[in-house]
Amino acid sequence: MAQMHAVGSSSSPNIAHHGTLNVMGGGTQEDVVNSKRTDVMGSNNGGLRGKLNKVVLAYSGGLDTSVIVPWLRENYGCEVVCFTADVGQGDLELDGLEEKAKASGASQLVVKDLKEEFVREYIFPCLRAGAIYERKYLLGTSMARPVIAKVAMVDVAKEVGADAVSHGCTGKGNDQVRFELTFFALNPELQVVAPWREWNITGREDAIEYSKKHNVPVPVSKKSIYSRDRNLWHLSHEGDILEDPANEPKKDMYMMTVDPEDAPNHPEYLVIGIESGLPVSINGRKLSPASLLSELNKVGGQHGIGRVDMVENRLVGMKSRGVYETPGGTILWAAARELESLTLDRETIQMKDLLALKYAELVYAGRWFDPLRYAMDAFMERITETTTGSVTLKLYKGSVTVTSRTSPHSLYREDISSFETGAIYNQADAAGFIRLYGLPTRVRAMLEKGL
Repeated sequence: MAQMHAVGSSSSPNIAHHGTLNVMGGGTQEDVVNSKRTDVMGSNNGGLRGKLNKVVLAYSGGLDTSVIVPWLRENYGCEVVCFTADVGQGDLELDGLEEKAKASGASQLVVKDLKEEFVREYIFPCLRAGAIYERKYLLGTSMARPVIAKVAMVDVAKEVGADAVSHGCTGKGNDQVRFELTFFALNPELQVVAPWREWNITGREDAIEYSKKHNVPVPVSKKSIYSRDRNLWHLSHEGDILEDPANEPKKDMYMMTVDPEDAPNHPEYLVIGIESGLPVSINGRKLSPASLLSELNKVGGQHGIGRVDMVENRLVGMKSRGVYETPGGTILWAAARELESLTLDRETIQMKDLLALKYAELVYAGRWFDPLRYAMDAFMERITETTTGSVTLKLYKGSVTVTSRTSPHSLYREDISSFETGAIYNQADAAGFIRLYGLPTRVRAMLEKGL
């Protein structure tokens, strides 16, 4: 059960849902009901684009969501309830949010600690499935959006009696899809306001100017603008010089990992314990999912583990360049895959890898609550029931190397695999196998030679 902390007051009764409001295309002058500035509880007369009663905004305190609060009040004459999910973004991003939200015009801030739920119910299933998008991306942002959307935009909206939800996703990104597919799946009656698809703000510099006019403090400047998303699994960087794929990232951009060149000159060994495909311990110490990942982030970051610089294909059709730091996730990925080499047979591994590609695609595309993902997850859970054991890893200057793996369910038999002759495997049997296995190749060659 997530812990909930409400900041401020809420005095509105439950508000019935009235179907999905078409607010995606923006308003016209005919929509203007009352353009005067609303008070914190919203205007009875509506705003520039219409009237909503109460809106729950997924709020980070960053540039995008900070300017949305006054914009919603002015344009929809509504009360704005800000919601922040603690998915491990760190105390620095959570500190001062109450003051910032209220200063922007919100009536209250609701904060929920979702770290354990995020790791247990979202990250670990993806890890077990082996889900990775386009060979590199470990789906950090993709996994966080459904848990935020479910709790914030569905559960909290019901708790506070909101008739609409809002997010700060741009019209060019993937997150708008991830949020709204969750709304559709869990509460199709919720009304959605997506300011980036409506307002006249065309970029981050416009948003900075808007925030200044409304006295909303934001932690960016025109000279250095990175769009970052941080949670317990990763930290992503986009924008600024990264928009040119030819530019090397600046050394001071990274926040979770040291430069591998500056990492310790001596390796560190870790033993990751795994039960039924899910990590449970570090060096024999059992930890909760969130605690385990947090510790690996710290250790991996010290050794420069988990940096990825990639150009990916966004769901909306364009390519984008992002840099990701996933220290703990990279360590767990290596351990989980390695243990499967002992516990899964060839056909199962091949099928699992094939389905993992589709699993990753579903998660990346925001289809977490899709019946297909549920079915694939059941398959992954079933075939990893025996993936139990431990993997020893060596961390050294940005690299993760497997040095040992053991499992009570290992399919590896030294008495069979040894070059020495054993009782189970007779090397003479290989001749018949090769003749049968190579029969199609031999028949084709005979045809081509007229034999």
